[in-house]
Amino acid sequence: MSPPSLKLNSGHSIPTIGLGTWQSKPGEVAAAIKTAVAAGYRHIDCAHVYQNQKEVGEALKEILDEGKVKREELFITSKIWNTFHSEAKTHENVDIILADLQLSYVDLMLIHWPQGYAEGGELFPAGENGKMRYSDVDYLETWKALEAAHKAGKCRSIGVSNFTSKQIQRVWDAAEVKPACLQVELHPYFTQVKLREFCKEKGIVVVGYSPLGNPGSAFFRKDGDPNVLTNDVVAAIAKAHGKTPAQIVLRWFVESGLSAIPKSVTPQRILENFSVFDFKLTAEEMKSIDELNRGWRLVDPSPRDGDHPFFGFNDEF
Repeated sequence: MSPPSLKLNSGHSIPTIGLGTWQSKPGEVAAAIKTAVAAGYRHIDCAHVYQNQKEVGEALKEILDEGKVKREELFITSKIWNTFHSEAKTHENVDIILADLQLSYVDLMLIHWPQGYAEGGELFPAGENGKMRYSDVDYLETWKALEAAHKAGKCRSIGVSNFTSKQIQRVWDAAEVKPACLQVELHPYFTQVKLREFCKEKGIVVVGYSPLGNPGSAFFRKDGDPNVLTNDVVAAIAKAHGKTPAQIVLRWFVESGLSAIPKSVTPQRILENFSVFDFKLTAEEMKSIDELNRGWRLVDPSPRDGDHPFFGFNDEF
């Protein structure tokens, strides 16, 4: 059975639950993808900066060569990194991504962040005082290059990640091909309601990363940060349904008309995260999860990028 999907304004559809690959180490990510696809996942979320796309590509080639799943049944997302924002570099990054993934097209290509970094060197070009060396390339230039890649058949749909409503509107007004998707941090402690409503009005599908509040990540997480999966409200709903807290949160995504990309390399969790289509939450339960919002952003690079002219998290939403 195919997982439920959401219709994109490009005419294609994106599955509601996918597998995230951020922080999946080489040596683990291929096995995770094989486990996920065997379990029924059809949506795999990647990015150039994750530095594991070559292994993702090898796993996808193996899966497709076996013939149990066809290419058109898979939905593969990747993202243009901050050091590739100029028109020429965007095209270069698209081609690197396709070569790494061993694919002739991706289903969705996103601009990973609105702020660009100095081009031509390392992924995180270090400046002074913990800052990056910035590029002043306008993300509208990046968008124009993505439109060309879309027309060339290299990206079936295009969109943005970590953009605010103001920035999305700016792309929208300049775009020939409208953004089909926004990927942002989203979980019960950070429900992004205003941004979601803005996207809904425009017919932009929202995909939530760190949908479980990133409980296992030491990258941005600090000691004492709240954990969605140990929340009393979520735990009580999980008990009532005989499900895990993670399954309750992911079901909340599905019923909210959102897509989610939980990351795991543990086979049991990969299976568990996909077993969310055999039950429903009540309206009361949905409301009680909605009310957990505390505006808590986990992934916040503002100490590093906050003074970049195109950094957006200083906007209201």
